[in-house]
Amino acid sequence: MSFMVNFPLEKTFWGNTLESYLFAIGIFIIGFLAFKIFQLVVLAKLEKLAAKTNTEIDNKFIEIVRSFRPPFYFFISFWFALKFIVIKDIAATVINSILVIWIIYQVIVGIQILIDFFVDKKFKGQNSENLAQLMSKMFKLLLWAFGIIFILSNLGVDITSLVAGLGIGGIAIALAVQNVLGDLFSSLSIYFDKPFSVGDFIVIKDKMGTVENIGIKSTRIRSLQGEEIVVPNAEITANDIHNFKRMEDRRVVFNLGVTYDTNNTRLRKIPKIIKDAIKGVEDTKFDRAHFKEFGDFALLFEVVYYVKTSDYNKYMDINQKINLKIKEQFEKEGIEMAFPTQTLHLDSYQTHKPEK
Repeated sequence: MSFMVNFPLEKTFWGNTLESYLFAIGIFIIGFLAFKIFQLVVLAKLEKLAAKTNTEIDNKFIEIVRSFRPPFYFFISFWFALKFIVIKDIAATVINSILVIWIIYQVIVGIQILIDFFVDKKFKGQNSENLAQLMSKMFKLLLWAFGIIFILSNLGVDITSLVAGLGIGGIAIALAVQNVLGDLFSSLSIYFDKPFSVGDFIVIKDKMGTVENIGIKSTRIRSLQGEEIVVPNAEITANDIHNFKRMEDRRVVFNLGVTYDTNNTRLRKIPKIIKDAIKGVEDTKFDRAHFKEFGDFALLFEVVYYVKTSDYNKYMDINQKINLKIKEQFEKEGIEMAFPTQTLHLDSYQTHKPEK
């Protein structure tokens, strides 16, 4: 009782009554306890509910809420309690500035968690870890850039000249690393346009092989001979890409020549021999076989058929079977395949002696 007499609630200290200070302290304690109860009780129950769902996005939102640590709750409660007392303008400005910076930081942290989640989900199982990390870092860098600009703007800094300076600096940097940026944007183009994927057999100019890895700067291809070919992504997007993995049917055209002394009876049999040889092999579709023309060294037949596979090795196996069948049947029929030859015809003549 004596304390209350000596220190009445109406007594003023630094522009505020004792009652105002006590009320502000009470608000601070209630606010801090409310945040702690929410984190320990309500959030724990939400985590149990999220564990029962099939989606992962609710777990990420809980992870975002978990990123708000007790010091943040402490400061929010402190800031809110100060609303019930009078403080100096400079102190209020400093506290408000700290709050703005802290809130923007927490928002950035939360968005970063979502960026990691969506990038990981997008690239999962695509053997593109490097590209996933690059895109995640790019998004985060842009996020922090916008966050810093927003903080400076709220602190009263004129950001117009700053943004202009960043633009000029960005152009200078882009010119200095234009080759690297070219490969970088080409890798993004390859990812979004998807002209090929890991495991596809592709041909780019004089390079051919199976794609093993699509990186940030280059793509690695395993050639038929076995060596690894590293091709810059900018070179890939600047040239035509032949993707044989995505072929539903492979059209095969070849010419076959027989000798000029092959008689008409055997010539008429050749289209049927070729047709039967192709139809006798699985995953093929015969199209046509015709006596095309009289060549320099052979009577030429043109053959067209389709292979129902995109696998190059399987195509070669089928091609080999067909060739062996045709040669085997030609040998049975006595049909000779032609090769470049020259025949020299000599006319016989008699030397006449002059008459006496």
